[in-house]
Amino acid sequence: MPPSKTARIVLVTCGNLIEARRIAAKVVRKRLAACATIILGPVQSVYRWKGKVEHAREQLLLIKTVEKQLPALEAEIKRLHSYDVPEILALPALWGSADYLSWLSENSLD
Repeated sequence: MPPSKTARIVLVTCGNLIEARRIAAKVVRKRLAACATIILGPVQSVYRWKGKVEHAREQLLLIKTVEKQLPALEAEIKRLHSYDVPEILALPALWGSADYLSWLSENSLD
């Protein structure tokens, strides 16, 4: 497997499945990402918000894209998301199959 310099996995939590599906479809349709995987759960999040510890059931999106698309992807997620401060964390994908990395790159760019 070759190293990847630009592949990114973006974590986004959503308030519900409908929102997760809408964001996933829009970012893939706009070629801001090659793929978005919705982790059917829900997941349980514990976080601090406005001085209180909160608990929430959320849907987790794993969005696969390339580094160049991160600013536009962030803007689109913020436009579509219901949260005041949506979780948007991009992690580097250090390695991947050559075929997948090629597909990812081809399908994440206009």
